[in-house]
Amino acid sequence: MKVFRIIDWYIIKKFLGTYFFTILLIIAIVIMLDFNTKIDNFISKSAPTQAIIFDYYLNFIPYFVNLFSPLFVFIAVIFFTSKLADNSEIIAILSSGISFKRLMRPYILSATFIAIMTIVLSSYIIPPGNVVRIEFQNQYVRDKRNVYDSKIQLELEPGIIAYFDRFDRSNNTGYRFSLDKFEGKKLVSRMIAQTIVYDSAYHWTVEDYMIRDFIGIREEITSGKKIDTTLTIVPSDFMFSDNDCEQMTTPTLKKYIDRQKKRGIGNIQLFEIEYHKRYAMAFAAFILTIIGVSVSSRKVKGGMGLNIGIGLLLSFSYILFMQISSTFAVSGTISPFIAVWMPNLLYSIIAIYLYRKAPR
Repeated sequence: MKVFRIIDWYIIKKFLGTYFFTILLIIAIVIMLDFNTKIDNFISKSAPTQAIIFDYYLNFIPYFVNLFSPLFVFIAVIFFTSKLADNSEIIAILSSGISFKRLMRPYILSATFIAIMTIVLSSYIIPPGNVVRIEFQNQYVRDKRNVYDSKIQLELEPGIIAYFDRFDRSNNTGYRFSLDKFEGKKLVSRMIAQTIVYDSAYHWTVEDYMIRDFIGIREEITSGKKIDTTLTIVPSDFMFSDNDCEQMTTPTLKKYIDRQKKRGIGNIQLFEIEYHKRYAMAFAAFILTIIGVSVSSRKVKGGMGLNIGIGLLLSFSYILFMQISSTFAVSGTISPFIAVWMPNLLYSIIAIYLYRKAPR
């Protein structure tokens, strides 16, 4: 018994062929629109042509494709399945004794390929490219790096708490800095300084400082103009920009999240959302494939246009729902995990309902 039949290869080729054709078509349009909106910035800031092509757009393409992969999957499924249904090929397949469940096999296999590709791209290939792309944007389009922050408090190690009243990333300088050391709940040492400057590799220079050591009922005070010290933090540990998370591979992102949680840093929702989204978007390929086949496999009077319209409505609503729920996670209303996976849960219910209602 053959594992794959001719009909399986036919559907897989149609699915993936339409998927990649849709990507090429839409990405060409998007690049033209993006170039049209940024051409003034490129000219005014004298961006090199080579950098525009290789540093920006060559890395922009995989980023955009991965971002809207669910949309491309849905359009591909809706388009070629509607065409099969309009030509009565679905009816012929089901009439030959092939069940609708069996018909789904090549679709699911194609969705599996896309899901694996999505995870590999988002986890290992796109992040290094984003480093180059975002650096280009910051230099020639608009600098979105976070330069200033205030009221920063974090735990460097168990019992060691650092505080910056303000930090300037442009010169790597913190102002009104303090470092408290505890043994249990007892404060044993406190350093305060007017400024602290980051050098490299955890090396910091403290200026205009005073150290108070509490020894029993006695207090020893040490002060000076400048002293070098080692602190197990770097500015990127507490200075976040919106797209920093997009520049990390998945293993690096997971380690970063775990490390920041141990240090008590609370504003890492964007990093958690990015981490969970990389897997949720891959899983969405299965959900939207099932919905797409269930909707478009039925021959309707409206023809392909009606099915494509329904498909676009559902796919855009999925992406919109994902963005809205992520916003709630950023504000702290719900956890990033729930925010990212909530659209998949809702659309899984829709997929199950439509699958059961699909022709047999």
